[in-house]
Amino acid sequence: MADVTHQDTLGAAPSTDLFQILRDGKARTRSELAAMTGLARSTVAARVDSLVKLGLVGPVGDAVSTGGRPSSQFAINASGRVVLGVDIGASHARIAVCDLTGAMIDHDSVAIEISEGPQAVLGWVEKSGTALLERHGARKGLLAIGVGLPGPVEHSTGLPIDPPIMPGWDRYDVPAHLGSTFDVPVLVDNDVNIMALGERDVAWPGVDHFIFVKVATGIGSGVISGGYLQRGAQGIAGDIGHVYVPSGKDILCRCGNFGCLEAVAAGPAIARTLQEQGFAVETSQEVIDLVRAGNTAAVRAVREAGRTIGEVLTTCVSIINPAVIVLGGSLALAGEHLLAGAREVVYRRSMPLATGHLQIAQSRSGGNAAVQGASMLAVHHALSPERIEALLGTTR
Repeated sequence: MADVTHQDTLGAAPSTDLFQILRDGKARTRSELAAMTGLARSTVAARVDSLVKLGLVGPVGDAVSTGGRPSSQFAINASGRVVLGVDIGASHARIAVCDLTGAMIDHDSVAIEISEGPQAVLGWVEKSGTALLERHGARKGLLAIGVGLPGPVEHSTGLPIDPPIMPGWDRYDVPAHLGSTFDVPVLVDNDVNIMALGERDVAWPGVDHFIFVKVATGIGSGVISGGYLQRGAQGIAGDIGHVYVPSGKDILCRCGNFGCLEAVAAGPAIARTLQEQGFAVETSQEVIDLVRAGNTAAVRAVREAGRTIGEVLTTCVSIINPAVIVLGGSLALAGEHLLAGAREVVYRRSMPLATGHLQIAQSRSGGNAAVQGASMLAVHHALSPERIEALLGTTR
């Protein structure tokens, strides 16, 4: 499970320490917890009782005892509390209520244009989220909400900043809007970071060095290194779409610069290449349709885009040394051609030590990556040492 908190696994407070240990899902006795923390068994018993009272921990059975009564085991109570994960895209919104392991309990979705503005889109989120929570009797058990947006997000505030496809959203206070309705912390991030969390959690558990690349209308990546989601100083770490590539030196990008990877290898760029060859294509989906129909020119264009993406990923491999790189987004649905182009360049240009065990794969989580990642964003915040200690303070 990738962490997003950039905090130590164990907090300073003993009860928080106990809970962070139990987050791995393994059942332990009070004696085992006492041995792991160095605390007195009576102190552990009191702390465990507090966590049980909060509904965060529960007994799960009996352990083998050396004599007398069997010792009760305790583990995280995944069903005791819930989070909401929200995936807002260019033309859709999806919401899920999940338990504390990130497992989806229920979900809802709607076709809605992001250009309709925050009042309309977030209004649907409020209505649907409330209905889901009430359906499962979980309104009082809600701990946090995670939200993914299709544009740049300032991590420290959760505000979208100059999002190119989100008119009316610039610096809109999404956390305050949803927080006023649900009265819980609201965490907001860009969609690629969210997808990286979701893909890694669903398909690559245990991989601590991981890059997710979304190739669609634009290109971006989410980076997990050392088990932590990396955002950088202002929250735009992984913005590889605007890395300069020599083959695009004369091509203007929507950011105003020339030669960006996105301007050369994203869906609209591939469509433009095919248009120049006489094909009537405008969208990424039309490119995908041509590829699936076996059109040689389309296959060649997508594979070349993969090679160009691979050039940038070669630098990423040298700097970050990932164990896994996953390609997702709509263009990744065009079969193995994009993937093959990227692999060709990365494996040829990177150092053997870096690629000896490197996997470059297609996304396995499909449409669930974003909402799953948004849920995990909320889970990590809700279960952080500071939040657990705050909750425990209400029981004392």
